[in-house]
Order: sequence, then structure tokens, then C-alpha cells
Amino acid sequence: MTNRGGLAAFADRALPKSKTTRWAWIAALAFSAALILLPWIVKLDGKPHADWQQFLGRFHPLAVHLPIGLLVLLPLLEIVGRFRTALREAAGFVLGLSFVSCLFALALGVLLAYGSGDAGAGVTLHESGGIALTIGVLLCLLARPWWSSACSNRSPFIYPALLTCTLLALTWTAHQGGSLTHGSNYLTQYMPASLKRMTTFGATQPASASFYSKRINPILDANCVACHGAGKVQGGLRLDSYESLMKGGQDGPVIVAGKPDESLLLVRVTLPPSHKQFMPAEGKPPLKPEEIAWIKAWIQQGASPTATTLTGISIREDRPELPLQPVGNYSALAAEIKQIAQGQGPKLLPVSAKPEDGLVLYTVDAAASFGDAQLAQLQKFAPYIVEAELGRTAVTDASFDTLKQFTHLRALHLEETQITGNGLAKLAPLSQLTYLNLSGTKVTAAAIVPLSSMKNLRHIYLYNTPAQPAPAAEPAAPIAKSAP
Repeated sequence: MTNRGGLAAFADRALPKSKTTRWAWIAALAFSAALILLPWIVKLDGKPHADWQQFLGRFHPLAVHLPIGLLVLLPLLEIVGRFRTALREAAGFVLGLSFVSCLFALALGVLLAYGSGDAGAGVTLHESGGIALTIGVLLCLLARPWWSSACSNRSPFIYPALLTCTLLALTWTAHQGGSLTHGSNYLTQYMPASLKRMTTFGATQPASASFYSKRINPILDANCVACHGAGKVQGGLRLDSYESLMKGGQDGPVIVAGKPDESLLLVRVTLPPSHKQFMPAEGKPPLKPEEIAWIKAWIQQGASPTATTLTGISIREDRPELPLQPVGNYSALAAEIKQIAQGQGPKLLPVSAKPEDGLVLYTVDAAASFGDAQLAQLQKFAPYIVEAELGRTAVTDASFDTLKQFTHLRALHLEETQITGNGLAKLAPLSQLTYLNLSGTKVTAAAIVPLSSMKNLRHIYLYNTPAQPAPAAEPAAPIAKSAP
């Protein structure tokens, strides 16, 4: 009888007496049940849908900051409100606004995931966290009047407990969202090694000596896996393992072994950054020239998961990467650069919003008609060009007279041109040049000898050229001696 009496007394204190309040709780529970069923009502099938859904959904990263700020402020208002009544009244308004903003952010998040075709465990966890957070705020909104009224002694612990659980749900949900945006290792990527060793973040898989493991996979992990990994799968494509990479996505295979021009992954990362289908998307910087060259050569030579080296690629590990040097301000030439960009010929595109970061020369839209004369016409921009994409153009050895004036040049693409290497020595003064691609040209071993004096030149590509080093011979099997 004592236990029954205690339960009855608890129910008498905790359950609302007002009929209106009871109906409010019933409506809240029904609404919460509907939210719980939301993932089954709006199924994330990994397929893109209407553009308007993506348009509205892209306001989700902006909208989520409002409930975060309000919910962080709420406990401070409740604590200080014990001494200032006006602040406690403000806390009630903040809580109501938090619920509305949570509901709004949740709706935009569902539109973003469904409209853009996002799927994966990370997306599901983030959605579940958003639903739990919204329900928690709703329950806090209903429980708070009891706690703040004159009858607070009837249920003094329910609202604080709900608010604590809601703040924990906020923290967890925000972490899941951050992992989707920046990758799961965003907070730990630059953690000091000593601290990593003290935590589980320092655990690593055994290193592999294959070119894929050492070069290709790190590129994909740093630039692509945030949107194409286990946590978030856009377009049905995952790039977090060799098997997933070769499987492809909804648009079919992204890697066609031996055929780089037919490999969608390479096509997307070599588009101009302003192109709608350029990858990496969402404002991420383009891949480095050497990274693109590694991917292309790896595909061209079979996309093997086990090959340790690639023919015609020389990576000088003993030469450290140079810090980027400012090129000066080209703002005075901005009008001419804009005019060039609007034409049908080559393009000069800024590396970033900072003029001192330099320009990139793209010729992909005019490769067949771009030769030595056209390159010479860009001489006034030479000090500001840090990368020149001249692959597959009509340039010849005469171009070296112009290129030697590109004093801040860091990367030079000359693959599949008529270059023979006569005049490569003219590039020797380019002290910042770290990348040179001569694959598919007629350069000889004798022609590249002057490059050995360029101490900062780390990446040299000679695939399919007369200068290509011969592949290492397999060791001959020992000949068994016959018995006497």
C-alpha cells in the first residue's frame, strides 16, 4: 500500500490538472510521434529531386545557428532569472522561439537531404538528432510553466532534467552536422601527435606501400569523402575505399581503368572551378596539379590497388614543399582579365579572392588554336600566373621564351604537346616551379638533364615519352641445377 500511495502522490504532483493542459500534452505527444515517423514518411533514397527543394534546403546551414544560439542562452537566462524576474520571463519567450526555429531548421534539413539526394549513416544520425532535439524543446516548452509557476514544488525537477537532455541532444546533433560538412576527422586532423597517442584518435591502419594507398586514397579522403563516404552518400557514390570507388554511383562508373578521358571522376576535377559540375563542390578549393596528374596516371596505367609505382612519374620526397609566395596585386589589370574571361579563348581565373594568390591560365576551351603567339599575348600577366594549363595545346619549344618570364609559376602542364625539350634550360630561373608535366611529348633523356639543377622541382611527369625511365625488371628466378 505504501508503494501505491507513493505512486499516486507522484502522479498527483506530476500530471496536469487542467483539461486544456492535458490536451496540449496529448497534442504534443501526437506531434512527437509524427516527427519520429518522419524518416519513414520522407525516405532518403539517395536520388536528387526537385531544384526548389535544394534551393530552400541550402538555407539549412544558416538556419541551424538560430536554435543553437537560443538554446545555449536559455539556461543562463533561467539561472540569472532567479534574481531578476524580467529575465525569467524572457527565457519563456526564448524557449518558444527555440522550438519554432528548431522546427524550421529541421524542415530545411529534410528538404536539403531529400532534394540533393543525400543518404548514408551520417545523414540519418543527423536527421534523428534534429528530430530528438525538436521533441525535447517541445517537451521543455510544455513542462516549463509548472516549474516557473507558484506550483513549482509539485514538479521541481522535470523541466531542468528535460532541458539538460535537450542540451545534450543539441551537442550531439551539432557534432553530426559538423562531421557531414567538414568530415569526421575535422577536429582531430591537426591534433598534436602526443595528444593523439593518448586517445583513440591516434589509432591507424597498417600502412600500405601501393600507389593508391599512398597517393590516391589520401586525396579522396581529404577532398571527397565528406560528401561521398559512409556518413554521407551523394549520388549513390562512395569514395572511402577502393571497392566503392571502382563500383561507382548512380551515374555509373567514375573510374574506367586505362581510360582517363572516360573516367567521370577525372573529368569533374579538371573542369574550371566556375563550372556547375566542378568537383570538389560547395566552395572547396580545386585539387593541386600534382594530385590531378597522379589520378590521371594511375587510371591510365590500370587503376591498380596494389601497384607501388607508376611508370614515368618521379616524386622527389627529399625536396620539401615550398611555402606559397605572394605574387603582388593585379587589380589594375582586373578589367582586362574580366574581358578575357568573357571571350571564347583562354581564361585567367583567380586562385582565390585575394589578388596576391595569383592567377591560373586555363586553355581547355581553346586548346587546338592556342599556340606560341597566343601565349606571348599574355606576357603582361606573366608575373601573376602561378599555374599554366597548356596541355594538348599547339605550343612548341618556342614557348619557353615566354614561360621563363612567368616568375611566380608553380605548376606547368605541357602534356601531349609538340614539345621536344629543346630549351627546357630556359625554365631554370623559375625558382618556385615545383610541378612539370611533360607526359605524351617528345622530350628525350638528354633534354631533361637541365631540370636536375632546379632544386625545388618535386614532381616531374614523363609518361609515354622517350625520356620515360624503363620499368624495373623483375628479378629472374634462380635456375635449378641438375643433380650430377
